[in-house]
Amino acid sequence: MDLYRVEDRRLLTGHGTFLDDLSTVPNVHHAAILRSPYPHARIRNIDASKALAMEGVDAVLTGRDVAKMSRPFASALPRQAAYYSLAVDKARFVGEPIAVVVAKDRYLAEDALALIDVDYEQLPAVVDPEQAVIDPDAPILHEDVGTNVALHRTLRYGDPEEAFRQADVVVKRRLRFPKYGSTPLETFGVVAAWNAAEDTLTIWSNFHGPFSMHPVVAQALGIPSNKLRFIVPGDIGGGFGIKTSIYPYLALIGLASRFSGVPVKWIEDRQENLMASSSGTDRVSEVELAAANDGTILGVRMKIYDNVGGYFRPPEPGCTFRPLGNYVGGYSFRNLDVDAYIVFTNKSLTGPNRGYGCPHLYFGLERVVDEMAHKLGLDPAEVRRRNLIPKAAFPYRTPTGGLYDAGDYEACLDTLLETADYEGLRRMQADARQHGRLVGIGFAFGVDPSVSNMGYVDIAATPEERKRRRPKSGATQGTTIQVDDLGKVTVEISTTPQGQSHETMVRRHIAQELGIPEVDITVISGMDTATRSWTIPSGSYSSRFASIGISSAVVTARKVLEKLGRIAAHQLEADPSDVEYVDGNFRVKGAPERSLAFRHAAGIAHWDPASLPPGTDPGIYVTHFHTMPTALPPDDEDRVNSSNTYGFMADLCLVEVDRETGEVEVKKYWGVHDSGVILDHKIAEGQIQGSFVHGLGGAMYEEMAYDEDGAFLTGTFMDYLCPTFLEVPPLETRYVETPSPFTVLGSKGIGESATETVPACIANAVTDALRPLGIEVNELPVTPTKVWNWLQQAQSEA
Repeated sequence: MDLYRVEDRRLLTGHGTFLDDLSTVPNVHHAAILRSPYPHARIRNIDASKALAMEGVDAVLTGRDVAKMSRPFASALPRQAAYYSLAVDKARFVGEPIAVVVAKDRYLAEDALALIDVDYEQLPAVVDPEQAVIDPDAPILHEDVGTNVALHRTLRYGDPEEAFRQADVVVKRRLRFPKYGSTPLETFGVVAAWNAAEDTLTIWSNFHGPFSMHPVVAQALGIPSNKLRFIVPGDIGGGFGIKTSIYPYLALIGLASRFSGVPVKWIEDRQENLMASSSGTDRVSEVELAAANDGTILGVRMKIYDNVGGYFRPPEPGCTFRPLGNYVGGYSFRNLDVDAYIVFTNKSLTGPNRGYGCPHLYFGLERVVDEMAHKLGLDPAEVRRRNLIPKAAFPYRTPTGGLYDAGDYEACLDTLLETADYEGLRRMQADARQHGRLVGIGFAFGVDPSVSNMGYVDIAATPEERKRRRPKSGATQGTTIQVDDLGKVTVEISTTPQGQSHETMVRRHIAQELGIPEVDITVISGMDTATRSWTIPSGSYSSRFASIGISSAVVTARKVLEKLGRIAAHQLEADPSDVEYVDGNFRVKGAPERSLAFRHAAGIAHWDPASLPPGTDPGIYVTHFHTMPTALPPDDEDRVNSSNTYGFMADLCLVEVDRETGEVEVKKYWGVHDSGVILDHKIAEGQIQGSFVHGLGGAMYEEMAYDEDGAFLTGTFMDYLCPTFLEVPPLETRYVETPSPFTVLGSKGIGESATETVPACIANAVTDALRPLGIEVNELPVTPTKVWNWLQQAQSEA
């Protein structure tokens, strides 16, 4: 049943509690950050004397201070490139933090920035990841590493060499995927307070996890983890992955508080957010596909250059390896060769962004599938059908180690073709082409991974290196339920929601499990690592909630009911197996008059512990950490189940290109999603709409652009374009519900799905529209300027 969201009342009436609303920290001072104007420059000297002389300025923190007070952040790299919260020796991208001013108010702090004199020695810059690797004259960002290759790994599955030898047709394309991020309404925000009397640090922020970053920050600051307290308010104004990357600022503002001796608050402004917060990586790749004459895919080769910017920071190399388990998408081929370079350049830093690595993956894979179909003269829908993993094969183990839990991919394709009237679209396209119109139809399919397995990060190390390390794995989420003496329920979740309706869904499903009214349940979100139950993977990322978050909540409720059932059976002088729970009452089977209400059983646990069954603790307070047994470390063959549930998307879109302006109009978009059991169709629709627009941005509008010398070109919304309501085309969504056998309710994540396939789908549709002119789309975003230039070139060559 679809009901209202419990979050809406406070949010729509202005009672939400966001980071900037916090007023619990007395005597808070404010920070402003001086950032590098250069992409690559040696820092010879910083003179902050004039700033320190300003009335109201408490302190100025520089990279030298940070290096004395903290350690570099830990990373998965075998060769460490030191990364601190402030630049120490060099600035390596425009916007890198150079110094922090702490003052009585933000205005004073901003004014003081202008008085800091930094002596820079400008150095050559490199922004193209391929050039940074292959050009012998490319400047080296980290001299102690000696190369711009942060990590290089080759992965082989099956026998790709034999697959290409047997191929009737080989298709190869060179592709460029743009660097773009998220623009949440709420930017980064941090308040830090150092307690010198207890040597403790409390940090309030809108960090959404994973809380694996808690030990990373503690280690960098050189303080015990139980002396570091993270507090996250109940409301976060969007995140979409990039707030994972707030942790360097947690450390930085924490150091600023310790250095200045006062609590410090910093709120990121929009220019800082665009220039220096976090984004997805830009990728240069070569993708090669081998196929038989009937369109059967035999194998794929990928050469990847992923650009992580000036430094490598956790959870990278997720940009490359996060989707490793689903590298084959929804297709049944078994032979794969991956040659991956993770590269330093003079761009801002990367991290999770909605779909983390999957838009890049499917842009490459789906483009070559389309080109293979064209080369063989086959329909792109039929080619995909011939290669889909059949329903009977699930659970399906991919060659890279992914364990696809469930799916009916062919049903998704059938639903898509029927919903869109594919045959009718092709007839319409043929008629439009006769009249000179550039109309195109595009497909893109993808497998949507959710609930990441922490073990995928270890793919950064070779099997030999992993043997010398402690293995990593897991995907755990905790829930705590307390029942008071009147039967009212309080639920603490550790999923740090950003607007995805976690409170609504937890309340609804716990009410169903406990058989009590929803109004009797209060759900507490947010996080406090000093008082709440949490573990390393806790948080809101990787579309975890619908799979493991709700599973944790439901199992915790069942444990509560189990304890109350034992108490009721003892009171009713019956064996627990003879007691059933119906409509909020425990009653003896066959004797319904012998019953005990839910609230009465709870009251006994609080008021009369002497009457409890032997071995039963008083009170009702249950914490359960739910985990996925499928989350295992990588094996010796570099196979890893990088996620724990896998949905599926089948997309189709209709576009038209204006010959005169190069403008691409998406006439309509259709998507069919198999995301297991849909917990709430309205919420799912909202998630898909959001992820669709996010993917649309990367396909057609958004790019964090730099010139060849590393200057940042898109520092405002005049230059960094995001789609608005006016640019969003009609979207029609359908569902195929194949329950997951690995989750309690059969549900899977859905919040990142369309983001992953929209860029590839639009690229394929625009290519289809321009194919009569010999034009292919192998780089994004597809802007009018690019398309116009392609059209002019095609006209000049005609």
